[in-house]
Formats: sequence, structure tokens, C-alpha cells
Amino acid sequence: MADNPNRSIKSRAAIAGHPLHPVMIHFPIACLMLLVASDAAFLYTADLFWARVSLWLAGVGALGGWIASIAGLVDLVTVKRIRQMVLGWCHAILAVMLLSLASLNWLWRFKDPVDLLPWAVALTLLTTALIALAGILGGMLVYDEAVGVEIDDK
Repeated sequence: MADNPNRSIKSRAAIAGHPLHPVMIHFPIACLMLLVASDAAFLYTADLFWARVSLWLAGVGALGGWIASIAGLVDLVTVKRIRQMVLGWCHAILAVMLLSLASLNWLWRFKDPVDLLPWAVALTLLTTALIALAGILGGMLVYDEAVGVEIDDK
């Protein structure tokens, strides 16, 4: 944890000092993670309802992720101390990779919502793994590097 109050890095994409990116990313992550469960439900039951749920989760997760990434990109390119961090660039690159895969997954499902095996399921699982990695790096940015966090000197 950052122990020097001068180490905290303020977000430029913020409202009343609260960074937008960490606030906006929760819903898209939830959608993309729930995609695993809805795919499993469809494969187990063959009920078209679950295929439609998966289509919507993939679309909302990908679109919401791209929208949330704008706030992260603003901070990455406008805050010099963030721009200089390899960790910030790694987080951003992983996020672009996972959102690209999530978008491809949505397009695959849009073409045919019931054609899941093997590609849509593989894209879902790979996206889920990248979400975990990007989340770890994002957590390191917040908790270890104090990006978007004010540190009390108490």
C-alpha cells in the first residue's frame, strides 16, 4: 500500500473526486461473468431463453465495457504519472483484448444465438480469464499505486 500521501494520483475522469472508471466497470464485468452461467444453462437445458439471455449479456457486457474504458483511457492519456506506469499500460492492453473478444463473442451470438460450441463458449471462457487478469492489474493500480485514491496521512 502506498504510504506517502504525495504518491496518490488523482483521476481526471471523476465526479466530485470519485473516479468514473472503477464505478462504471462493475456492471459490464457482471454481465460478462454471468455469461458463463447462462451458456451452461443453455447447454444443459437447450432452452432458447438461455441463448437469448447470453446474447443480451454478451452485448451489454461488451458495450458497457467499451463505455467504461473511455474513462480509463482519459486517465491513461491525460495523467502523466499513470501514463508512465507499465502496470497501467498492461491493464489497458488486457482490457482492449478482452473487450475485443467480448465484442466478437456478441457478434458470433448475434449471427446465431444457439451456435455456441465450440467458439462462443471458448470466447466466453477466455474473456472471463482476461477479466480476472485485468481486474488483478486494476486492483494493483488502486491499492499498490494509489491511482484515483486519496491517502490520509493519519
